[in-house]
Amino acid sequence: MIEVKDLQKSFGDAHILKGITTTFEKGKTNLIIGQSGSGKTVFLKCLLGLFDYEQGSISYDGKIFAQLTEDKKRDLRADIGMVFQGSALFDSMTIAENVMFPLQMFTKQNKSEMMDRADFVLKRVNLPDAHNKMPSEASGGMQKRVAIARAIVNNPKYLFCDEPNSGLDPKTAIVIDNLIQEITDEYDITTVINSHDMNSVMEIGQKIVFLKEGLKAWEGSKETIFKTDNEVVTDFVYSSNLFKKVRKMYLEENK
Repeated sequence: MIEVKDLQKSFGDAHILKGITTTFEKGKTNLIIGQSGSGKTVFLKCLLGLFDYEQGSISYDGKIFAQLTEDKKRDLRADIGMVFQGSALFDSMTIAENVMFPLQMFTKQNKSEMMDRADFVLKRVNLPDAHNKMPSEASGGMQKRVAIARAIVNNPKYLFCDEPNSGLDPKTAIVIDNLIQEITDEYDITTVINSHDMNSVMEIGQKIVFLKEGLKAWEGSKETIFKTDNEVVTDFVYSSNLFKKVRKMYLEENK
């Protein structure tokens, strides 16, 4: 579990995060949503330890990040897997080499052990024959699955995904959503996803934190988001007629 208490972050005179308090639960897909400029990217980078913050705390299973020694912070980073928005694969490395990269950084495994682990996770994301391909030879959906394989290769306790469906067609996006959900359940990971994709919210949003102008405006689940009367949330979530119809049907069925 990740616990956030009164998190505040500014850049000069711009107050970006204004006292966010929430938890991200173990074994669940936790989504951060909000409009552009709501602070969700800054929030994610604070969670990852990429940004310092002026006030508040972030703790990982009871360990307050700011109070850790540099060695302990490095140990914690070894427990974190990250799926970047654009996959962020190394163009000059094969897919297998990309997947093994975290093992080279954080473990003392020999090459054979690393290859075995890379083989296992590539099979897990349904890419059993992609080892020797270059990223340029892979489709967008394949690249995203490679990024997920790399993120879980070190058996992380925490998985962060930044817009994992960005640039993908709807069918492939559903495949990626389902894969992230399966991995979260299977490995009992605390998964945090930064997303603007309402299909993802409705598909895998077990815990949803909605940000607006640097504040936590609402939190709940994909079930409770149908029931909320919070106008800030409904204006954002049900901006399309499709989701308005889905919400109406849900409420009628659950009277």
